[in-house]
Amino acid sequence: MKILGIITARGGSKGIPRKNIKDLAGQPLIAYTIKAAQESGVFDRIILSTDDTEIAEVAKKYGVDVPFMRPADLAQDGTPHLPVLKHAISWLKENQNYQPDAVMLLQPTAPLRQTWHIKEALDLFAAKKADSVVSMSEIPGHFSPYWAVAEDETGWAKLLTSQEPLHKRIPRRQSFPKKTYYHNGAIYLFKTELLSHPDNPNFYGDQAVIYPMAEKYSVNIDSPEDWLLAERMMGEI
Repeated sequence: MKILGIITARGGSKGIPRKNIKDLAGQPLIAYTIKAAQESGVFDRIILSTDDTEIAEVAKKYGVDVPFMRPADLAQDGTPHLPVLKHAISWLKENQNYQPDAVMLLQPTAPLRQTWHIKEALDLFAAKKADSVVSMSEIPGHFSPYWAVAEDETGWAKLLTSQEPLHKRIPRRQSFPKKTYYHNGAIYLFKTELLSHPDNPNFYGDQAVIYPMAEKYSVNIDSPEDWLLAERMMGEI
């Protein structure tokens, strides 16, 4: 099975200017993702999709292929990942006759992702014969949807998941019916064919599997506070 690793890094980050190549604990942020991908040994190819020449040059220094420059209209603040991934796959097919069986999206903003996370996600993908594997972390108890509250149509506070009154709240998080998770942004692994689905192109499919990651590896840098947290966690893992 041919697995393509795609690292996505646009140049226009605003919360932390130039964050993808900003120094984090001695290395450019993007270097952590590049090294984890390379050391995993699972990829047929690893490429970078970027609109920024400086980011491209940094990635090349670390041994990553940059076969194209991403069009500016796919590098805006609100650009979702789906068209970026579709562009990359289409370009490789049309210009290099390269078609992977599966793709792993790796965002540089998750620098604490380890090589073994990548390997385990791929093992899970193969074992489950899944459409996709998505890395997630468990929602802390105090943020759980089982304790979430919303107003009903008449303005009374009700439990979000059950619409029961507040005195029906589950008293202990250990008693929650199921674990609940949030996307941590570290790994998205999926069958390439999902991107060209005739009715609903996506990168999840109908049979998606959660790959759980411990919270200490799940920092996703979007703000200066996240950056400081990542620096601190670097010294603890």
